[in-house]
Amino acid sequence: MGRTKATTASRATPFWEKSPVQARGRQRASTATTDEKRERILAAAETLFDAQGYALTTMEQIVQALGVSKPYVYYYFRNKQEIFETLCWRPAVACFTAMDFPEDDARPAHLKVTEGVERLIRATIEHHPAAFFPYREPQVFRPEFLAMQKKLANHFYDRMCALMEQARADGMLDFKETRLTAMAACSLPGFLYHWYRPDGRLSPAEVVRELSELAWRVLGLRKARRKPAPSSLVASHPPEESAP
Repeated sequence: MGRTKATTASRATPFWEKSPVQARGRQRASTATTDEKRERILAAAETLFDAQGYALTTMEQIVQALGVSKPYVYYYFRNKQEIFETLCWRPAVACFTAMDFPEDDARPAHLKVTEGVERLIRATIEHHPAAFFPYREPQVFRPEFLAMQKKLANHFYDRMCALMEQARADGMLDFKETRLTAMAACSLPGFLYHWYRPDGRLSPAEVVRELSELAWRVLGLRKARRKPAPSSLVASHPPEESAP
């Protein structure tokens, strides 16, 4: 069957897969070998950024940590900012697509909301420490990176708010301001960068569970569907008119 506008549109790459961090070094083709080498560079840089911050990390230190020459690193990345943004884009995509569900997913809205919030928190922890870099050093990013990140965040909150309002209509969530409540619930993993340690008292899975339950409380998750108000409570006649 030939390609039509409909089939072409359905196969269009989602905007979050069009990374704002484009490969600008000499090595552009992606192969198993090049991907492995890029991952080595990213892993070494992530460790250094986490330990001493962006400003104090140099390309020379990344090179030394890898035990390679400078051309090896510059073959894949133009500079350390490109490395930093590449590291930060991955958790952004993982977190802000947490509310994406298949079109044929017929589960109630409140189940999708709670699962999506849990996915968001889990993705934040799984991408430690890179997921915390934007909170620690927001001044590093280029305007075009921030614009794509904002677009991705709006995508997330638009989907979340729509599901929340459906869940409220179903009697399973109890809240007032939709977007304010959504942002409040999802701000909880943002504080992780202050205190989270992979080897802390709670395991990563326990942290995910604890924070998820706190977020669900913020959303006003109910254990049982709220029953509609009895018709007997509705006035059977209009109120008396006040005297002039």
